[in-house]
Amino acid sequence: MNLVNAEIFKLRTTSIWWIMGIILLPLYAASLLVNWAQFASTPPDATDTSTQAEQVRVALDPINVATSLYTSGQFFGVLIVLLLGAIIVTSEFFSLTATSTFLVTPRRESVILAKYVAAAIVGVVIWLLTTLLNLIFVPVIMNQLDLGNSLGEPAVWRAIGLNLLAFLLWAVLGVGLGVLIRNQIAATLILAIVYTVGTSVIGLIFYLLTEYVAKWFENLQVLVPTAASQLMISGTDLPGNPPRWVGAIVLIGYAVLAGVVGTLITKRRDIS
Repeated sequence: MNLVNAEIFKLRTTSIWWIMGIILLPLYAASLLVNWAQFASTPPDATDTSTQAEQVRVALDPINVATSLYTSGQFFGVLIVLLLGAIIVTSEFFSLTATSTFLVTPRRESVILAKYVAAAIVGVVIWLLTTLLNLIFVPVIMNQLDLGNSLGEPAVWRAIGLNLLAFLLWAVLGVGLGVLIRNQIAATLILAIVYTVGTSVIGLIFYLLTEYVAKWFENLQVLVPTAASQLMISGTDLPGNPPRWVGAIVLIGYAVLAGVVGTLITKRRDIS
């Protein structure tokens, strides 16, 4: 526990945590407003039987509207968690404290485990912040959409719980990737660009493959971590998409892989 407290103290005594917080709040607000605008739009023509039109109709079901709104902020929230998880590792090398850290605690796996736990705590805090904001603002939006607040629906609380799992898994991913990219500036830039731009590019690639090569490519999009975490929190299974549990398994797989690889590399790599 002392190691975990030390990791939290290292992060708390830098300015990076409140900078990330300042960045997160407007991004959360933008996500909530975009979701609101999306669900306030006119549904597709009922005579359109295409898979895409059916997906939109199902997404506009009240329960799916509720689960999406009550998990607003996930996309940018887990990005902040990913970056902070990486910074928990890379800051040691940036501030040249890695050597002293591992001299004080020679069992490197204990140090890296503490970093995973610290990153998970950060993930819980950010999840809690976005969830509290959603519980405040979303009922107002739901009533404006004439859908009621839907807080009595088990699917809503399941989505909120699975959203917490997503934040925790992305925290583990951040630490694992921070071990691989030890330079703090490089890690921050690479992860932010790959997460934001890469998600759009890969989504476009899968769309083109689905439209012009084979329809089954659409199901493979769940292998993209951002798509997997979005699939987890859907209220119902969406047409043309794998079940929700597939998204959870994919994201857990990435987190376990990052955790194991990160620990092994830390134990074997020359720190100095």
